[in-house]
Amino acid sequence: MVKGLIFDVDGTILDSMSIWMNAGERYLNSLGIEIDYNLAEIMFEQTMDETARYIKERHHVEQSEKEIIDGINAMVYTFYEKEAMPKEGVLDFIEEAYAKDIPMTVATSTDRPMIEAAFHRLNLHKYFKKIYTTSEVGSGKDQPEIFYQAMKTMGSDEKTTYLLDDAFYALNTAHNAGIGTIGIYDFSSQCDMEKIKAVSDIYVEDWKNNKPDIL
Repeated sequence: MVKGLIFDVDGTILDSMSIWMNAGERYLNSLGIEIDYNLAEIMFEQTMDETARYIKERHHVEQSEKEIIDGINAMVYTFYEKEAMPKEGVLDFIEEAYAKDIPMTVATSTDRPMIEAAFHRLNLHKYFKKIYTTSEVGSGKDQPEIFYQAMKTMGSDEKTTYLLDDAFYALNTAHNAGIGTIGIYDFSSQCDMEKIKAVSDIYVEDWKNNKPDIL
């Protein structure tokens, strides 16, 4: 019996991964720095603190780590505040879980102000008991701590909880911790599709036509 659902946001609930594909590069370009590598790929598996540290150390920018984080966040905050929309079909699943009183939490690598801006506009806050961010927890989803905290809030355990995520590294962490896994297709992670399927108990190709039958 399912007693808890942990949701990723970008690429899982919100169709928002595109804004992150070039945010770091655009920030460096604004400083007059051109890059010849895929910064988005590096950012994808890091907290914002780790990304800022990486940018500062690799490119020797004058800005502090906090200023780097603020600069990147400023470029994408408006997107969440005004444009980000749910992936088609996901709200049907969330509303069904909510109606059945299944506790839900969020575990995201995106900083809280952006998630809250989108959630308030879309009225999504009511569905979730708590939002956990990797920056606030102090470790990324390559470590299970954020999932343990979410389960504690929901009163569930590894055998009664599912993580819903579009990223292999997060699903792999949950899988290795004994947490149920539901892999979600997103264009940004299609290169990892086979690896995602390998660590997912259920794989959702699209929310509208392939809703997981676990409720």
